[in-house]
Amino acid sequence: MTQHVMVLGGGVIGLSCAFELRRRGFSVTVLEQGRCGGQASGAAAGMLAPYSENTEQPDPFFKLCLQSLKLYPDWQQAVKDVSGLDFEYSATGSLYVHYHEADVLAMRSRQSWQDDYGAASELLNGRQLRELEPHIAPEAAGALYYPGESHVYAPGYVKALEEACRKLGVEIRDGLGEVRVTRWSGGAEVCCPSSGGTFRSDKLVVASGAWAGLMEAALDMRIPVYPIRGQICAYETPDMPVRHMVFCSQGYVVGKRNGSLVCGASEDIAGFETSVTSKGIDRLKSWNGKLFPFLGGMRPFHEWAGLRPATHDGFPLLGASSRSDSLLFAAGHYRNGILLSPVTAHVIADLMEGRETAGLPLGAFAPERF
Repeated sequence: MTQHVMVLGGGVIGLSCAFELRRRGFSVTVLEQGRCGGQASGAAAGMLAPYSENTEQPDPFFKLCLQSLKLYPDWQQAVKDVSGLDFEYSATGSLYVHYHEADVLAMRSRQSWQDDYGAASELLNGRQLRELEPHIAPEAAGALYYPGESHVYAPGYVKALEEACRKLGVEIRDGLGEVRVTRWSGGAEVCCPSSGGTFRSDKLVVASGAWAGLMEAALDMRIPVYPIRGQICAYETPDMPVRHMVFCSQGYVVGKRNGSLVCGASEDIAGFETSVTSKGIDRLKSWNGKLFPFLGGMRPFHEWAGLRPATHDGFPLLGASSRSDSLLFAAGHYRNGILLSPVTAHVIADLMEGRETAGLPLGAFAPERF
């Protein structure tokens, strides 16, 4: 008998779980309060950069990110093949820039452990850096180069994921307004007061991003996921002056094939407010011109914000509830939802099939660890 799985949330995590579950033969329904990919997923810069963004130690989160990066080439191709839609997937590599020779020791320390995990990094001096990025500021002293990192165009990726799910037969119900869990032990029941609909399933996957924490009362458990507003801006650069993903201690700059140059991100706590503020965008402008001087005289053509689902320890909630095998979590991915989408989908599908994903320390992401 085919099991029916209900996925709460139509962002990149929810759609990825639905895609993989349907590929493995499950019947799947996605319930989304707004529109698919309308929050953090569609607002993301789409960077697949576990080495650049995890600089301290090879902790469980780093290993989860690294495993997802390895899955990406086959995963993104499968999404393209099933959906019939193309989207940017660029293996540009990345550069983590430093400004002072005193920073070299920290770079070498990072390089020493990351290369044990396949980074194949190279520590560049200023001349070598400018050969790769001719428009970089002359003050930049060097960079750590990661050739294996990549990025996707997030809006195109999420659109293709949604279309792939639909073509496989996933039922997607969006624009539902409030989505309320009324029963989950021994099966799940969800009602949507605005639309008057009620949905039932054998299994429930909570993938509702920054809104997952609002389900604490209904699920009778602590779900410490809360929204962090991330503000981003983009510049029109049709000549594509930036060749790689470029990071520094203040943020990142990444060029897209459509001619936009994305700069992010300014973060603050603002509840569920998604407005863009001059203060937030000015923070980006204050440093990006020091990284690439040509940006100093330019104005962004687009400014936007998304809500990132954060947790107290920075790790997502990933796995099954200890109280019922009908309830699973895939939430709290913070700023790494795009990167972690394939590995999250594989973990959830593996657990649905009664087996664990090999080689991953899933205990560190247990939903009830708090």
